[in-house]
Amino acid sequence: MTVHLVKLCVGAERVEDLTAWQATARAKGPDGLPRHVTRMWPKRAEEVLDGGSLYWVFKGLILCRQPILRLDPVDRGDGISRCGIVLDPATVRVASTPKRPFQGWRYLRPEDAPRDLPPGRDQEEALPPELENALAEIGVL
Repeated sequence: MTVHLVKLCVGAERVEDLTAWQATARAKGPDGLPRHVTRMWPKRAEEVLDGGSLYWVFKGLILCRQPILRLDPVDRGDGISRCGIVLDPATVRVASTPKRPFQGWRYLRPEDAPRDLPPGRDQEEALPPELENALAEIGVL
């Protein structure tokens, strides 16, 4: 059974900020794929690796997801074991969905995950975050 992860995209206001960061060498693993490094290893790793995605929250809204390819151990030489969540470089835009602040990452059941936007919608100019948030809160987006 598949389960997803949801995570705040700290330091980014738009999906384009995330993709720009992930294009840098610092955000990539040795294989050139983007990864998000975290101290916690998912206890439900098998379910995450069964087609799960990492859903990103920007300023209180889930706006995109990236399929999770694998989980790699990361050693930074400080004695702390970490988990590298290796991601597909392509972001998939999803319907704007409000999400309250939280720390770390959380599991997201497939039935609670926002739906993917139809092809081509990701090419549309983004709405101002405040307007997008207001529309998502009343269920218009």
